[in-house]
Amino acid sequence: MPDRPQRAGHPPDTLADHVFDAVESLVTLWFGAAADAPPRLPTRQLLALQTVRRLPELNLTALAEHLGIALPTASRLCGRLEAAGLLRRTVQPHSRREVQLVVTSQGRRLLADVTEHRSLSLTGVLAVMTPGERASLQQGLRAFHRAHTLVRPQPPRPS
Repeated sequence: MPDRPQRAGHPPDTLADHVFDAVESLVTLWFGAAADAPPRLPTRQLLALQTVRRLPELNLTALAEHLGIALPTASRLCGRLEAAGLLRRTVQPHSRREVQLVVTSQGRRLLADVTEHRSLSLTGVLAVMTPGERASLQQGLRAFHRAHTLVRPQPPRPS
């Protein structure tokens, strides 16, 4: 086990420690695969581009809020993405103060390349596992996701 402080009342070899190690490995694989897809983007820029693609209705203010960053920081980040040809900022016709964000075709290609690199990396790791290990992992991930949705605070529903 890595050098992690032992928590009081917990043996050093707990399920949480195994999950911690697995998540660290997955994060390393995830970001390493993204770095293999040129052009290499800083993590925050890649996250912003993915967010705009996934939520195309976002304006600059909403993107800043979604990423938990200040509006000037989001504006500079989008400026860099725009300079790289990955994002386009346009003024909304109904509100000249609102900036619409659009992922360009070059940005969509980059995101597809990142997804492909990540998929290949994951496939390589999964291929080393036995069929039984893969089935157990799948069952465990489903159970984890179910449990997480039960303990995660749900946003209030409109009445």
